[in-house]
Amino acid sequence: MASEVEFFDVRSEPFEVYGLLEPKAGPVFRRLPDTFGTSLNKKVNQHYLSTAGGRVRFSACTGVVAVRVTLPEVRVYDHMPATNVCGFDLYVDSEGDSRFYRSFRPGRPAAEYEAVLMLPDCRPRYFTINFPSYSPVSSLYVGLDTGAKPGPGLKYRSPLPVVYYGSSITQGACASHPGNTYPAIISRRMNLDYLNFGFSGGGLGEEEMARYLASLKMLAFVSDYDHNAPDASHLAKTHFRLYEIIRERHPDIPYIMLSRPGFTYNIKESIARRDVIIDTYRRARELGDKNVYYIDGEGIFRGPDEDLCTVDGTHPTDVGFLKIADALHRILVRALRAAGLGN
Repeated sequence: MASEVEFFDVRSEPFEVYGLLEPKAGPVFRRLPDTFGTSLNKKVNQHYLSTAGGRVRFSACTGVVAVRVTLPEVRVYDHMPATNVCGFDLYVDSEGDSRFYRSFRPGRPAAEYEAVLMLPDCRPRYFTINFPSYSPVSSLYVGLDTGAKPGPGLKYRSPLPVVYYGSSITQGACASHPGNTYPAIISRRMNLDYLNFGFSGGGLGEEEMARYLASLKMLAFVSDYDHNAPDASHLAKTHFRLYEIIRERHPDIPYIMLSRPGFTYNIKESIARRDVIIDTYRRARELGDKNVYYIDGEGIFRGPDEDLCTVDGTHPTDVGFLKIADALHRILVRALRAAGLGN
């Protein structure tokens, strides 16, 4: 393949990396500053280098797209495919649309791998490559036909991202590939950039995390950490406070809160958790907030194919992620319109 493909570092121009912190700096891509990511709970420490929500966009006239990947750590899970854990996937973009083409399959877990995808013909196209949901990534090189020159990718319709904060579900467990996580689905539907702060087991709503999130520029905020709060009491101590801290810096953006999807756990505990989130919503409305929204997670998986929605009773399959995306998309469209921010 070396004689047929020329590789380019995505940290170089004209590639544009989204969803990751200062992607041109440091030896490893990351979602949080090192000093901050290592100072919170152990699960954030474990996952802040995971590249969930990372994307690179570019254009090229090529009949092949390849990746050359270096992973500082090889992760394997028994409930999630490698195509999501450490794989990348390719989308072909056009104005107002982004369509899945194929996954770059990593094969057997290894610290370095190459994968190549052949396109049906050689012509100019726009592309998005999604980073893995769970593995850290040291380097990504994109391969094109020898002689092909990369160009800039399509822009999102707003320079501001939607910010998601939550659990392993938010991070992307257990989609079949990164583009099938619910933040990625919504991003494509609405042509919006996003930041994924889902931390598997680590979405605890700490005040330090809340203040960091509030410091970011954003178009909207989604609170989805119900699953990771140890109990309803912890949720009660942190949930409204997270709302307050975000609102101090962003008084007018859409703020959407979800209770956890499905009630397959202890029903009494699930109801107690949901009541906490509903209370946050009611208090916000009583304070005059007209741009706060609540989604009842219990109903998200209800209806046809409910039994297809999770891998293990908790983590969504692609069907489950699609249902979460459907529920959130409807609200986000309405919220952005109400805020005068378009469709």
